[in-house]
Amino acid sequence: MQSGLGPSGWALCLLLQPFPHKISTAPGRRPRWHIPYPASQPQAVSSPDQPTGEVHGKCGEPGDGWGSEHGLHIHRRSLEAARAWSLRPEGLPASSLGALLAEGEHLGVSTALLPSPTMETLQKQQLEVLSTYKYMFCFLFMGPFFSLLGVFLLFTSLWWLSVLHAVWLFLNWDISYQVFYAYFPHPVPCPPQLIKTAELPSNWSYALVTHPHGILSIGVFCNFCTEVTGSSQQFPGLWFSLAILNSLFYLPVYRDYVMSYGTCSVNHQSLDFILSQPQLGQAVLILVGGAHEALHAVPGEHCLTLRNRKGFVRLALRHGTSLVPVYSFGENDIFRVKAFAPDSWERLFQVTIKKVVGISPCVFWGRGLFSAKSWGLVPLARPITTVVGRPILVPQCRQPTEEQVDHYHMLYMKALEQLFEEHKESCGPPASTRLTFI
Repeated sequence: MQSGLGPSGWALCLLLQPFPHKISTAPGRRPRWHIPYPASQPQAVSSPDQPTGEVHGKCGEPGDGWGSEHGLHIHRRSLEAARAWSLRPEGLPASSLGALLAEGEHLGVSTALLPSPTMETLQKQQLEVLSTYKYMFCFLFMGPFFSLLGVFLLFTSLWWLSVLHAVWLFLNWDISYQVFYAYFPHPVPCPPQLIKTAELPSNWSYALVTHPHGILSIGVFCNFCTEVTGSSQQFPGLWFSLAILNSLFYLPVYRDYVMSYGTCSVNHQSLDFILSQPQLGQAVLILVGGAHEALHAVPGEHCLTLRNRKGFVRLALRHGTSLVPVYSFGENDIFRVKAFAPDSWERLFQVTIKKVVGISPCVFWGRGLFSAKSWGLVPLARPITTVVGRPILVPQCRQPTEEQVDHYHMLYMKALEQLFEEHKESCGPPASTRLTFI
């Protein structure tokens, strides 16, 4: 495939990919757990509220000493806490640890130590959070930033950089109708899962219709634009192309960045170009719900904008492309969303902006970069399971009639609903959950 990336795009893609090397960090000191000693060894034990050297209690004295019933209860709870928090052997001296474990066996408390996370595991988790934050930051802010930067440079001595990039865009304007494939591993805080229910032979072309849109469609992006779940091994011979808003290709630098992940424009010119290629195995991913469906991305709800969306059926009929239903369970659960009433002025504002720029200004938030208890743009660690259904064979008809479109649209809706019902219980939603079409 022809590459549409310029020098700036290549440099940016290399810089913004997850770090290929491990981060060398010195292991910090593990805080010493102040576990009370058994009754046979009354010692002064420090606590967070008392200075070192003060005694909590003595054996045989009333109060909270080890000889009292309350003291024995505290000791038992301390043993259980030591196990629950995976107390490592280096946390206590060997003699004290042995006495503590022996006392636990005597009291009937399980003293089996849980495995502690290794430094490599902690580094992996940190890289996953940073990589996800990079994705969020690039998706939300890279386009506006470089657009404003290009305008700013026009009024400086570096004006020629903006001019050169404008010339590059002009000469390669139609490249967004094609696609450039460059798969990158992309870790996320809670890696998604990809479930294949049927084989998709590589001697055919497919239109994978994905639901729901969610806020940022992270499930379909991670599964088919990266190799985090090994989509190229599960579907060998297929070339996936994620169709996104055409307006995103108007943004400088950001345009090259999104094309590096194998995206293309969602307009009919781009999709017709890909599906008409002589090379077999083309598979376009279409988020038919679009920006309107993003307004209904409320956690726990499964509301799809599909009843009057029939353009993908016409596309499949024109090219004889099989329709494949795809559903990402958990896509609506990775962000908290502020939902407005349909007749409120806030919803009217969202709908108006969507009609003007094609993007719904949703009010959403996730966790913070450094703490899961704070607010931020990092998605919540919720599982996303993307299920790929069985293909629906569609005959080729250059000029499909409305009856044909309605027929295959109804077949697709039934197949999608069946896919949802078959996998909802194993993928999170309760049995009483129903799919809603609007």
